[in-house]
Amino acid sequence: MAKAKALKRSLVTPASLQFLRSYINNASPVGFETWGQKLWLDYIKPYADEHFVDPYGTAVAVINPKHPFKIVIEAHADEISWFVNYVNSEGLIYLKRNGGVDYQTAPASRVIIHGKKGPVKAVFGWPAIHTRMGSSETKEPTPRVDNLWLDCGARNRKEVEALGIHIGAVVTYADGFDELANGNLIGRAFDNRIGGFMIAEVARLLKQNKKKLPFGLYVVNSVQEEIGLRGAEMIARRIKPDIAIITDVTHDTTTPMINKNIEGDVSTGKGPSLAYAPAVHNKLLAHVEKVAADKKIPVQWRALSRSTGTDTDSFAYANDGCPSVLISIPLRYMHTTVEMIHQDDIENTIRLMYETLLSLSPKTDLKYL
Repeated sequence: MAKAKALKRSLVTPASLQFLRSYINNASPVGFETWGQKLWLDYIKPYADEHFVDPYGTAVAVINPKHPFKIVIEAHADEISWFVNYVNSEGLIYLKRNGGVDYQTAPASRVIIHGKKGPVKAVFGWPAIHTRMGSSETKEPTPRVDNLWLDCGARNRKEVEALGIHIGAVVTYADGFDELANGNLIGRAFDNRIGGFMIAEVARLLKQNKKKLPFGLYVVNSVQEEIGLRGAEMIARRIKPDIAIITDVTHDTTTPMINKNIEGDVSTGKGPSLAYAPAVHNKLLAHVEKVAADKKIPVQWRALSRSTGTDTDSFAYANDGCPSVLISIPLRYMHTTVEMIHQDDIENTIRLMYETLLSLSPKTDLKYL
């Protein structure tokens, strides 16, 4: 009963949460984002005037498309994954990384191999502890890309091929969405499909609240961020926005083994994180900060170095330069199968983007001099 009441008060509806669950559980690996983009477009289409998809799969929903002044809200759709690289004579499958996947977390994980005949279940094999310890003079082996393998139940190369598994088949983890105590959610690839969810929710709120924007809004779900911000590079050149608001994840630095002296002080449940960085436009950042203060939306702060490491960099430096800002949601255990976020941060990040859009217009002064 308490849960139902909480949902009723929430910006996020039960239907939205069902979409989020399906979206997180669906694979959307780097270079193969189409599988997730179909779900995302089906969800956002009712809240947009039109949509399009670029040649590499970046999906864009547009509100007020005729207006010459363009604002982007953006997330990236891709998740880290693996490629099948080699199958040995015993039917064991060796891999290459597709993005920054963490090989140290791989042993004993369940995966899906996306072959030509459909998905195939497999596991990362790893020998039992009492068989790998060796003598006192032998150092215990640690997981590396070259000593990890998949076992799909086939016992020779021919049986692997019969399942439709081929060199270049992409591999994703099987772990999905779940709920933990105290409003915490876990899932594979919250980095950054939670961003895709949040920008879609902004579009839903604008439609349902019948807000008329004095500009064209481009809701962008980019591809290939995890291998170098490639989708954002392409779509920024195509849209040529006047302002860009980027959302991604950032580290919860209260996690053990993270050094706050280096990564700053950010925690899940305490609001979205704003960042100072060369690519982040100072006046746009100050504008967002004022919106947060006026609307009593809690925010946290980070300082970033030469680059943000997010699609902000691609939008900021595209074309003749685009005032850009980064709004990040804190996350624990990045690039693992149990990435963790807090429901309050989802709500507050959506609110901050929504209220910021309502405060902007072509007349907003973002000139430095």
